[in-house]
Amino acid sequence: MVDFVQLQHIMKEQLDQDRGISVIEAQGPTLEEAVAQAATLLNLPIRRIEYEISERGSTGIMGAGKKDWKIKAYRHYAREEESSEEDSFDSGFDFTAPVIEDKNGYVFVQLRHDGVYIKVSSPVGRGKKATPAQARVALGERGIKDFDQTVINEVLKNPSDEYVRVGDFEHKPSNDATMTVEIVEQDMKALLYVTPPGPGGCDVSMETYQTFLKNNKVYFGIDPDYLRDFADKPVYKEKVVIAEGLSPTNGRDAYLQYNFETNQSKVHIREGANGKVDFKDLKIIQNVVEAQPLAKKIPPEQGTPGRTVTGNPLPARDGKDMVLPLGKNVHVGDDKVTIIADMNGQVVEVNGKINVEPVYTVDGDVDLKTGNIIFLGTVIITGNVVDGFSVKAAGNIEVNGTVEKADLDAEGDIIVHQGVTGRGKEIIRAGKSLMARFIENTMIEAGDSVIASDGIINSRVDAGKRIICQGKRATIVGGRLRAGEEINAKVLGSPTAGTETICEVGVDPKTKELLSQLAEKKAALEKQFEDIKLNIQTLINIKQQRKSLPEDKEAYLQELDEKRVETITDIKKNTEDIEAAQDLLNNLQARGRVSASAKVYPGVRVMIKDAKEDVRTEYRAVTFVLEDGLVKITKYEEPDMDGMRGLDGN
Repeated sequence: MVDFVQLQHIMKEQLDQDRGISVIEAQGPTLEEAVAQAATLLNLPIRRIEYEISERGSTGIMGAGKKDWKIKAYRHYAREEESSEEDSFDSGFDFTAPVIEDKNGYVFVQLRHDGVYIKVSSPVGRGKKATPAQARVALGERGIKDFDQTVINEVLKNPSDEYVRVGDFEHKPSNDATMTVEIVEQDMKALLYVTPPGPGGCDVSMETYQTFLKNNKVYFGIDPDYLRDFADKPVYKEKVVIAEGLSPTNGRDAYLQYNFETNQSKVHIREGANGKVDFKDLKIIQNVVEAQPLAKKIPPEQGTPGRTVTGNPLPARDGKDMVLPLGKNVHVGDDKVTIIADMNGQVVEVNGKINVEPVYTVDGDVDLKTGNIIFLGTVIITGNVVDGFSVKAAGNIEVNGTVEKADLDAEGDIIVHQGVTGRGKEIIRAGKSLMARFIENTMIEAGDSVIASDGIINSRVDAGKRIICQGKRATIVGGRLRAGEEINAKVLGSPTAGTETICEVGVDPKTKELLSQLAEKKAALEKQFEDIKLNIQTLINIKQQRKSLPEDKEAYLQELDEKRVETITDIKKNTEDIEAAQDLLNNLQARGRVSASAKVYPGVRVMIKDAKEDVRTEYRAVTFVLEDGLVKITKYEEPDMDGMRGLDGN
């Protein structure tokens, strides 16, 4: 019989896999920050998630018009196999180290109203420092021949981001560089146009650019680093975006991060370890257990206002909050944002609300369309359970049709409104009782009662209390039936010779089965012990004859001796288990009786505790009981009515 703990284990494996399809969205100014946010939302180390980029981010131009990176992330199970030691050293984001580009030092020259200035940049990586010769060439290109070499040497020795005056020149104001600015796209961009200086004309310094832009109402969206680079290496006779406004970003609305598949029609077909696809294992039902988180509300975000290049604000809308879609059998957790299951069952989303259903109804047959059923509640099947499929439930199972060559396992009752037809291999287990119209060629295990109205044919049936077969055609014929208290039918056996029907009562079927298994184990252990002793003695004889053993044989002798001690321990434990099971059977207080309201045919074997009786004569309306250690035949006794109440499923 399947129990709650087993179903939880089964569902944990399924939920671990299904959780891999839960996708969350995250964003950030950089890809690293977006992935870090996703890891936080999934409550996983970064190395254990996979992601897809849904929208690439942008740094904008000079810092303006930036766009966040947006990704869809989910759990990556292949990485679960990585060791916890590796996780403990996970520093966050596993990116390849950036490549440093080698750059030589460079000499910049600017002619200003008060003299000639130079700036020297430092080399990067394995780049070379700027040299005096490079400085002379740069100055010569601007027509400068009179300069202070000592100052130049000092600047070359100690590069900095500041311009240093190194000489004078003959200034010609008419040849100065000129500039204009144009504000376009509804004040969201500023375009700068610069003409080059002529001979003796001055360059434009960064400070001059800043003042010029401000005087032309460009207050926002200027990247100082870009402007500094532009002043060092200006682009002439070309409109350049020198400033860009910031578009407003509306806040993201609140949304739900689901821990289950919301697409109820989605089928998960998985490949098994042998490479074959099991089309019966469709994982259609999404089981949940009590107190399991089902979904979490991600709160709304505030909008980010924008600005034009002229400094005017652009308002943004804040994200909208949402009401948690609470359905049946769920509640809100203490954090006020998590939806939690109130009970075991199936999680479904109906009309936009999250529900946990304690009953799962199959509208039709259990077949390839539904796949095998595993449910942490009660399963109702309006049709049949066809060949080769299985149904497991933590509650009851009710089948309106027939159960063919299939396996059923329920922690509660199993009710089959028609009948059960198997091949002798299928097993139906009920934690409580099983009720069916007929049972044929099937193995049945029930913790309480087995009740059939039309008959039980060639089946192996174990019931903790009773097996009741009452109806117009209520016959038990063939097979082996065991019950703790009572077996009661209209007819026992068959007039056809050769059909053996074994009815055993007054024992606990589970304990007796356990005792049989322990006896088999005992025989195997004793044989193993004898084989070990024989091998040990053989090696000892060889050692005595040869005075020593090869190294591998000596090691094997030691191994056999350890195995001998281990087997002795196992035999002792097995003996204790046998004694405990035997004591349980001996102390069983059940009276035990086998009854037939109409006939008992020859060929029926009646066993009550340790006594047995092989029926050789036809009897009518009799009950077999145990008296003074013998099976006695008495007047027929009606079945226990407490057992008949099991028909209502209680």
